[in-house]
Amino acid sequence: MKPYDHRAAGRVLRRLRLRSGLSQETLSGLAGLARSHLAMIESGKKDPSVDTLWRLADALGLTLSELFRLVEDEIGGE
Repeated sequence: MKPYDHRAAGRVLRRLRLRSGLSQETLSGLAGLARSHLAMIESGKKDPSVDTLWRLADALGLTLSELFRLVEDEIGGE
């Protein structure tokens, strides 16, 4: 198993956001985060906490375990 890479989480979140047709402003508002915080996560400059991932997953209509599975798949496919 490859180690966790927070940049993979950022890539997955960006892809999910774009597929949902949401702007960073909209998704961050739904998740109760600053847009700049989301931008840093998506660009790989910030490692999101579990609480932040939970909020983003919920705002995207996913469970945290579904989001983790997508991130695991992203890491495994690198």
